Amino acid sequence: MTRRPCQLFLIALVLVLVSLAQQPCFAKNRLQKALVHQVHDGDTITLRFEGKKYRTRLIGIDAPEMKQRPWGRRAKLHLIQIMKRTNWTVYVETDQERIDKYGRLLAYLWTKRHVLINEKMINDGYAVMFPIEPNEKYSERFSKAEKRARKAQKGIWGPEGLQESPAEWREKHPRKD
Repeated sequence: MTRRPCQLFLIALVLVLVSLAQQPCFAKNRLQKALVHQVHDGDTITLRFEGKKYRTRLIGIDAPEMKQRPWGRRAKLHLIQIMKRTNWTVYVETDQERIDKYGRLLAYLWTKRHVLINEKMINDGYAVMFPIEPNEKYSERFSKAEKRARKAQKGIWGPEGLQESPAEWREKHPRKD
């Protein structure tokens, strides 16, 4: 039995819609409300929305690794404090690339009072700016936040601050997966 072009089009359309249904739904310029399920470190959390959990990497920042003592733990605790103040509710914004090579959702996180959490982590001295193309929507804001934190010697920029950047540390201690 041969199928008509119209039937083939409908089959293709159904397959595309099923595929899209399995991805997080992000309308352009619309923030998705989410609950913070877990904070893993200073730049990675698990969010819950649409009935699913999404391991999520904060775009544009790089917090010290957990084994970069004491700053990895301090960055995680700082992010936990921010999340507590939001009542564990955030608003998710994505950029050009939505999923990284590890399968994590890439996101900017906002509070209901319009504070960009990614930027706050940099501004408070618990993360460095870490732009990765094509997700550079707020790079200028992040650069200014890092300059402010450095000038004020906040957190990792203080006299007892971080000895090597998270990227330098990862280079010396590659993942074993």
